[in-house]
Amino acid sequence: MSMRFAEGGDRCGWPQAVLFDLDGTLIDSVPDLASAVNDLLATEARDALTVDEVRTMIGNGIRKLVERAFAARDVELEGGALDEMTDRMMAIYGRCLTVGTTLMPGAFELVTAYAKAGVKIGVVTNKPENFSRSIIEHFGLGRSVHVIVGGDTGPARKPAPDMLLHALEQIGVGAHRALLVGDSPADIDAAKAVPMASIAVRGGYTTVPVDELGADIVIDSLVLVPQAIERLKEPA
Repeated sequence: MSMRFAEGGDRCGWPQAVLFDLDGTLIDSVPDLASAVNDLLATEARDALTVDEVRTMIGNGIRKLVERAFAARDVELEGGALDEMTDRMMAIYGRCLTVGTTLMPGAFELVTAYAKAGVKIGVVTNKPENFSRSIIEHFGLGRSVHVIVGGDTGPARKPAPDMLLHALEQIGVGAHRALLVGDSPADIDAAKAVPMASIAVRGGYTTVPVDELGADIVIDSLVLVPQAIERLKEPA
């Protein structure tokens, strides 16, 4: 059982809030991100990356994705040059947010069911907030999500704890009564820094083995979140 939960939690009615990462956790956005990255690279006469290559570059925001993509083509971007390419990437990606992006299995049912049960739902992502809102609305989750914190919302990005703390403040729930569900080191490190309980889901975007992220529980699919929550609520 999570020590964070054990120290401050109340098994009855826990959790009162669930915060989800977006890319790699609730959605598979690699097809659209790879398409946008390759369109950007093409404007500079650079060879395209494979979808699998782009998958390993996701997790720390679009600026970092652009930096990594060009680095993979032996172009080191920094300062104003990186700013310019990031702006161009934002414009390209903004036109194809949901062309090939899909919900992860069980995502819609999980989010809507917990929201209907009175659990506060948050999405905390390093993706820009307006893009995140558009995607969430596209998939019919807007009414179920109580707060969205994006990479440009203001707080320091994951793996810092600030975005999670900001989301919890917005919905009025203490960290000991909340849970983070994510797929990457940035997600789990942010939860540990809060500190708050966390579940890591396989199949997302991480170059670190999921079992080594340090989450309280690792599961194979979002459909297993309810069972994982029950395990976290068991006495130590």
